[in-house]
Amino acid sequence: MSWELSDRGIITIATNPGPVHSDRIYKTVYPKAASEFLRVSGFEDLSPVEVESVSNEILPLLGEDEDVIKKGISKAAENFVESKGGDVQKISETLTNLLNKIKTIAEKIQKNTSTMIADQQFLTQPQVAKTVLELCDDELAKILNGKVIPGDRVFYPVKPHISSSTPSVHQPDFSSKVVVFAINATDKNDSARVEFLAQNIEKNGGKAVCLISDSCSKEIQDSISSKFHSHVVDLKNPEEVSRCFESAKNMGQIQAVINITGKLPQFSKLVELSRKEWDDLVDKFINTPANIIQRSLDHFVPGGGKDPRLFKDKTGTIITIGPDLPAGKISGVQRAQVEVFRGALRPFTATVNQELSDVLKSKVRAFLILPGTVDGKEPDNEKIVQAINYFVSENSSSSAAVIFCVDEER
Repeated sequence: MSWELSDRGIITIATNPGPVHSDRIYKTVYPKAASEFLRVSGFEDLSPVEVESVSNEILPLLGEDEDVIKKGISKAAENFVESKGGDVQKISETLTNLLNKIKTIAEKIQKNTSTMIADQQFLTQPQVAKTVLELCDDELAKILNGKVIPGDRVFYPVKPHISSSTPSVHQPDFSSKVVVFAINATDKNDSARVEFLAQNIEKNGGKAVCLISDSCSKEIQDSISSKFHSHVVDLKNPEEVSRCFESAKNMGQIQAVINITGKLPQFSKLVELSRKEWDDLVDKFINTPANIIQRSLDHFVPGGGKDPRLFKDKTGTIITIGPDLPAGKISGVQRAQVEVFRGALRPFTATVNQELSDVLKSKVRAFLILPGTVDGKEPDNEKIVQAINYFVSENSSSSAAVIFCVDEER
């Protein structure tokens, strides 16, 4: 935004001060995180779905008087028995134990978070206000224009998750395997990339199934459909994408799902887009990739959405090929615009894989490829092929790196 607004004399700064002492963090954030931990594994006789359902009823009881808690537990137990059956007294004991366990885990999360802060203290609301007001100082704001000021004081232990080139592997044999391509191509170069990648799959014995977004031009749809088994679909529609996955698996085992977001469409400034134009970009680069990943997880781990325990040791490969950095001689504004969406895909990818590996103990991985270079070199589709070959190999699930800028090199 600072690149686009500087000529208007508007200064843009971002910051995220915290963590902050507040009722929300103690009564909502940490308890909900604790509840999610228990949902993943189930609790006593409760399934993950049941843990989620009853937690919504009993979480508001935290911090209340003992009489209020007892009445709330009894009411939640009666509601549970009415829908699921069972003994009210036994369910009441289970829900009491669940609430106590949530409280214990929430307190542990809070304590562990504080140990990752230098002085082990959360910020007060006045301290946050002072931080923001200081950044509003005219002279300081001019110095910091266009900057993100990290205000999160927590020193999280984070694994390195970004790399450039992928390890070299032998060309895999895709015989009797299917690779599904979800295609949201912007121009002919995107279409040519899809065809190059799909040809490599079929050249090595596999079957490429192309799900082409109905927002792609007719020329792109016809070009891809004339060469590969294809369907024109609404990639934002979960049910439609799931039906296509069911159809694809009839042709063979789905080895991987590859989503091509396409390039950033041409426009002058983000701040001058209409609401619909902005929403279309968010759909193209954020919502649609998220939908494809969710539907892929449904395929690789059937029922995992309701019972996360099913994810353990399951395998599957999901690949998102994000928007290219612009090639040629480009301005800072152009690079900043595309980084808005590349930047959104990076933490999303890192978080999804952390949950898959660390929480769910799954071997399913969702990789991200970000083509192009900061100095404007043309991206090399062959390097994307090499990356895909690595992602479908057995060793890729143990890699800490899940985001690859394949064209960057020294």
